[in-house]
Amino acid sequence: MPPVNPPAHNEITPADSPGGPQIAIALFERMTALDAVGPYEVLQRLPGATVVFVGEDHGEVRTENGFLGLTVDATYDEVGAPDVVVIPGGIGTRPIIEADQDPLVEWLTEVHPRTRFTTSVCTGSLVLARAGLLQGLEATTHWGARSILAGLGAVPVEERVVEHLGDRLITAAGVSSGIDMALRLSELLVDDVAARAMQLMIEYDPQPPFDCGSLAKSDDEVMDRLIAYSADKD
Repeated sequence: MPPVNPPAHNEITPADSPGGPQIAIALFERMTALDAVGPYEVLQRLPGATVVFVGEDHGEVRTENGFLGLTVDATYDEVGAPDVVVIPGGIGTRPIIEADQDPLVEWLTEVHPRTRFTTSVCTGSLVLARAGLLQGLEATTHWGARSILAGLGAVPVEERVVEHLGDRLITAAGVSSGIDMALRLSELLVDDVAARAMQLMIEYDPQPPFDCGSLAKSDDEVMDRLIAYSADKD
């Protein structure tokens, strides 16, 4: 099902989407594209689900390197009661967590008590922590941001997906982990057959040509190259 394209100035609620959950994916400047698009590709296929891309203002935001633009279809004020919230990560989370007040943090604080699940991918967990949702809880994030997550009151762990179902919170590690999280969400929202069907639909059957997908599998040569490639994106 395609993403919702709501009219301006109207609040978009789950009541407008009968038969399935409303999934709100936050967009902001300098976010990581796959953090949002990976979960979207899974969750938008669930029966009756609608996806709304939510942000501070209507219009386009640019991802980390500026090459890709994504469109905010609804403002935070227009999405008052989503069933599921997905907060992506990226360089753009830095000003969000450093601000005294930020619209995304304020919105998250407001809607979380009514969500079925509030989730994050990569450094999106820093935003959850900044909103006070992860205080004292184990959570995951990109490996490069674990110390920041700890400084915000969470307990960083290396797992790819960490869930606290009693608190309705799920965090995923870096970037591609959002697909794993979305498949788990599919199971929670529907059932395990739905999750496996979503996995088959997107042919998510990773068989990478290299085995360097975690910090433990890296070496100094790879890390030096990564640092060099990242230097011009900060």
